[in-house]
Amino acid sequence: MATEQQPSDADADSDGPHADAPDVYHDLLDRYRRVSYLNDAGMLLSWDQQVMMPKGGTPARSKQQSALSSVQHEKLTADAVGDLLDDLDGADLTAQQSAVVREVRREYEREAAVPGDLVERISEETSNALPVWEQAREESEWEQFAPQVETLLDLKRQYAEHIDPDADPYAVLFADYEPCLDLEVADRVLTRLREELVPVIDAIADSDVTLAEDAFDDEYDPDTQETVAREALDALGYPADHGRLDRSTHPFSTGTQFDARVTTRFDPQNPVDALSSTIHEFGHATYTLGLRRDEYGTPLGDHRGLSVHESQSRLWENHVGRSAAWWEQFLPTFAEQFPSAADLSPRDAYEAANQVYDDNLIRVEADELTYHMHIVLRYEIEQDLVHGDLDVDEVPQAWDDKMEEYLGIQPETDAEGCLQDIHWSHGSFGYFPTYSLGSVMAAQLYAAAEDDIDDLDGKVRDGNFEPLHDWLTENVHRHGARYETNDLMEEATGEAFTADYFLDYVREKYGALYDL
Repeated sequence: MATEQQPSDADADSDGPHADAPDVYHDLLDRYRRVSYLNDAGMLLSWDQQVMMPKGGTPARSKQQSALSSVQHEKLTADAVGDLLDDLDGADLTAQQSAVVREVRREYEREAAVPGDLVERISEETSNALPVWEQAREESEWEQFAPQVETLLDLKRQYAEHIDPDADPYAVLFADYEPCLDLEVADRVLTRLREELVPVIDAIADSDVTLAEDAFDDEYDPDTQETVAREALDALGYPADHGRLDRSTHPFSTGTQFDARVTTRFDPQNPVDALSSTIHEFGHATYTLGLRRDEYGTPLGDHRGLSVHESQSRLWENHVGRSAAWWEQFLPTFAEQFPSAADLSPRDAYEAANQVYDDNLIRVEADELTYHMHIVLRYEIEQDLVHGDLDVDEVPQAWDDKMEEYLGIQPETDAEGCLQDIHWSHGSFGYFPTYSLGSVMAAQLYAAAEDDIDDLDGKVRDGNFEPLHDWLTENVHRHGARYETNDLMEEATGEAFTADYFLDYVREKYGALYDL
């Protein structure tokens, strides 16, 4: 796995401005780097709170995070930054420098519109909300967490109002995670997935085909599962000197191109879940590690947004980790740790990893098809919450009703329903659509990689992941935020962003599995 990124010939113009460009470009970049470094420090504190910090540390950690966010906000929104951006209007800049200024300006204008005390309050409240969510989830009581959701909703509505009082507040919040595709694009994609996946799901339910659903019907020790997860990361090329694997309540990845960490969780009855979530978070980490090191702290060394980030995690999780080729090469490793799997065939493992559930309540454990019904459910509930059309105390019932409508099942507990995801404790209203956008992008990117890499399936079967790493680094990672989302997809695949590849992939794969 290649992690050391150097400028290519095409990137040579990134080393400095043209001779006639104002020197203020360098001043702007120096200021922005400091803001970026503070943000990364905050991410590390957040990782520690979710992974290592004792529960009693929350009061101090919330103050630390609040102080960091305040300083970060002050530095980014300083008058000097605005003056530098004004000075660069119309300056003779290279294409990459213009992209940097575009991204800095986008962040500056959004941050400058929001009062510093509101930024500080949001940071403190999200840090305080995390342990409340964890306890509420453990005890399966939405009522414990509801006051924090109400507080964060109010704060995020104020945040959106400051940024654009004339816009849909949910669209403003969505732009924090996907700044380049507007909410109408997300809505079109989600609508299309709902309309075109439901008939496939229904056809699967009516199919007479029986997959090897009980292939992993056993008890799997969590510590041994962790060993398997580490072996999977080694096989995929995750560098131990630039990352680490830990356990957390909700799997996640965070870090920089020098230090990208992943977490997962283990269910004794479902080893495929932990393996899939580990590979998913590896996808995030490999994107982060593939960003240019020489541009650390600048938009050229930062990711393009959460939709693209999710495309990388969903690509590795689904197109690699759920493939028949993956199980042909990895099943022997799995069976070494769990001898009960010694008699499994790769086909059995592949079928078990790709069964479409008719009773799955948990998003991160869902199959590739019903997964998107989970996203639609959250998308609709979030919009109703942000718009004030749904009261916080009504969320459990609304959740249950939509689960019945979209998935034909209802959770028996809040932990299986509205408390299962961590996102609202972070105040991350607007995040969920990026999961479906990322899945769609993943299929388009993987199809392009298959066109460019000779016998990619065979390479996965042989455990040779370097060609795919290199392709993704060359076509996605190394660009950072130089291109906006649709432009990046065109650069990487030769086509504008489209859901066609994902839907074709779904019909081909599941048509073959279920003889549709």
